[in-house]
Amino acid sequence: MNLDKVKRPMHILMVEDNPDDVSLMRRALKECRGSHHINVVKDGVEAMSYLNHEGNYAESTRPDIILLDLNLPRKDGREVLAEVKMDPDLKSIPVVVLTSSQAPEDVLTVYKLMANCYISKPLDFNQYIMIAKSIEDFWFGIAKLPNSP
Repeated sequence: MNLDKVKRPMHILMVEDNPDDVSLMRRALKECRGSHHINVVKDGVEAMSYLNHEGNYAESTRPDIILLDLNLPRKDGREVLAEVKMDPDLKSIPVVVLTSSQAPEDVLTVYKLMANCYISKPLDFNQYIMIAKSIEDFWFGIAKLPNSP
């Protein structure tokens, strides 16, 4: 385990409709040690198109991890999570729910749908940095991902 050296850029799919949250996460990831490539889609329909290499996303890269908001237009995060975890080709991708909801029923629902982690969106940038570093340290440093070197 080597937290100081990431072998290749880590591919992150962020499913988020709020441009401010996307900007904060991008900035927070720049504070991390590793190299990250983050693709962003704005809703659940786009997320599934990206993951299934459909339409504009025919050449999309399989993400190492998905950061998923719950409250999305067209298809919400719960539906996306259920589809990902039921798909034999996608279910091994870790899904970190990153949402503004702190409702206990949402936490329970997403874990029943096999989310790998539930994080409430932070209130300030320093907390975003802490979350980004924690994700990097655990998912890209400690955990062994299915498609990692």
